[in-house]
Amino acid sequence: MRKKSIILVAVCFVLTVFMCSASAFNRVDLQKLRKTGNCPGGDLSFADLSFANLSDANLSEANLYKADLTDTNLLRANLTEANLTKAILVSANLSDANLFNAKLLEANLFHANLYNANLSTAKLNGAKLGNTHLFLANLSHAHLIRADLSYADLRRADLSYADLSQANLSYTDLSYADLRFADLRCTDLEGVNLNNAIIRDAEFDRGEKNSGADFSNEKII
Repeated sequence: MRKKSIILVAVCFVLTVFMCSASAFNRVDLQKLRKTGNCPGGDLSFADLSFANLSDANLSEANLYKADLTDTNLLRANLTEANLTKAILVSANLSDANLFNAKLLEANLFHANLYNANLSTAKLNGAKLGNTHLFLANLSHAHLIRADLSYADLRRADLSYADLSQANLSYTDLSYADLRFADLRCTDLEGVNLNNAIIRDAEFDRGEKNSGADFSNEKII
């Protein structure tokens, strides 16, 4: 009986250590970021970086899984190919940031500033992007399946070849946006402003143009 208890305690200890190591950030990497403002390729998963000033930081290929970046200043930050899956970026400043090919699966970017940000080929499936500022953002070839973009500002954004299938675009401003070859099937377009948007070869469901979206002066060129 005692032998079984010892084995059980040992197994629980191993599992606890494994779970902690699997979910905790690397303290050396966190200290490096705080000291230098850079941590390319570092493990910052689950780290609390809320309200931090990380402008111009190099976080390329960093692991920021489930990191808290609420109200964080990431102006001009390099986040190319970073893992931001399920990260919290509410009200974060990502203007002019480079998020090329970054993973933002199910990330929360509500009310974030992504002015002129590069999100080309980024994975944003299931991400929360409601009320975000994406004016002039580059989202070409981005994956936005089931993403919530309601009330977002996407004026003059590049969404060419983007996959927006099943996304929520209700009351989004897409005026002058480039939607060439974008996939908009099963997308909620209620109240969308597509004034002067380029929609040549974009894929819509039958009847989607009668969904309440404003297609006035859209450009099919």
